[in-house]
Amino acid sequence: MPRSPAWLNNLPTLGLLVLAGGLGTIYHYLARQPDLKARVPEFIALALGAGILYLAGVYLVERFVPGPAALLIILAGALAFRLLVLPLTPSLSGDVYRYQWEGRVQRAGINPYATYPAALGPSAFQDPRHPLEVGSTTPTLYPPLSEMSFSWVETVSGYKRLYTGLDLASIVVLLLLLALHKQPLPRVLTYAWNPTVVVSFSLDGHHDSLAILTLLAAILLIINRQRALSIMFLALSFLAKFFAVLLLPVFLKRTRWAYAGLFGGLVALAYLRYASAGRNLLEGLSQYAAGWEANDSVFRLIVRAGNSQAQAELVVGMVLLALVAYALKQRLEPLRAGLFLTAGLLLLSPNAFPWYFTWTIPFLCFYPSRSWLLMSVTCVLGYAPMVAYAAGQPYRDSPLILALEYLPVYAWLAYEGWQATARAAGLRPTD
Repeated sequence: MPRSPAWLNNLPTLGLLVLAGGLGTIYHYLARQPDLKARVPEFIALALGAGILYLAGVYLVERFVPGPAALLIILAGALAFRLLVLPLTPSLSGDVYRYQWEGRVQRAGINPYATYPAALGPSAFQDPRHPLEVGSTTPTLYPPLSEMSFSWVETVSGYKRLYTGLDLASIVVLLLLLALHKQPLPRVLTYAWNPTVVVSFSLDGHHDSLAILTLLAAILLIINRQRALSIMFLALSFLAKFFAVLLLPVFLKRTRWAYAGLFGGLVALAYLRYASAGRNLLEGLSQYAAGWEANDSVFRLIVRAGNSQAQAELVVGMVLLALVAYALKQRLEPLRAGLFLTAGLLLLSPNAFPWYFTWTIPFLCFYPSRSWLLMSVTCVLGYAPMVAYAAGQPYRDSPLILALEYLPVYAWLAYEGWQATARAAGLRPTD
């Protein structure tokens, strides 16, 4: 049998090189824009274009499994994309300016759980160029590890470097997990090149990368049977962003249920640092849960069906418990459970900001669900309310934009569900 020409064997690698050039061109263009807040429609169009190139890259990796040269291109591209947008001033979200305020408050010896920006005055601890527009009467809702990280850095560029560094560290842990599972290392592209990840951490400086890194480390540790240490890192992930608690039952079933005490003890110890806030310790989180709703799908439908906010929260809470019970019954391993539970949470949550979807993307390296890969790209439409907000109007979601963002994903999920049902019944659905 004749051998394939060398250039034909190198086509996937060349294809990745071309895609990296296209993505780099998009990020270079974005980096030259002085204020993306004034160009949100253009940003969304470019981000969707980057998403198409990204999905093509995922296809090449999954279909052809390229070699070491491709991995080098993937890692170099991941670093280059982040460095291109790192100098940009965050404008698509003001969260990083709240981090800065809370860091300054803590360095001044003030408990961020016991106060809020309006209580200290508009000039106190705020960046005068970027006054806090949202949550000025709300104490912090972030957990203690996140609060501590806010006090480590003083400048906005410092936060961006910190959380981008943690994001890059997650790529390293993903490579270790892929090697442990004997899966092709180029699959790391699924996380490393995802536009939502690049925008969330390197452009806007969101701190979710801290929770993602510690969660991935916890999974690596539990797979290596370092049980106590894995529970400790899971607690750290929870103390950075609360979503990690969904995986606690999955971890406890693989270790010992007594380790719940270790998890709870570490959480209590972290909160003890801020205990002087007393009853206000969870006030910010309570206000957020009661008053915020943005870029949601199932939750919005439950509320629009005539239910109150509290009733809708009860319904989604029960469904989430059912999802956890299902993950335990099916004995889902931690990476699969991570995708299943975090994706379920985002579809049920009253708040699903675009950067929240970064929680699920690492798991796609191992379970590349087509529907959720699409969701990781269309979630950029969640920035659409910024158009009206930048013009001084209320922050409000458009039903049309929400339909464009979610309906293709739900349709694909339904098709995948039908395929699974047909296979279980012994049928052979066409792919």
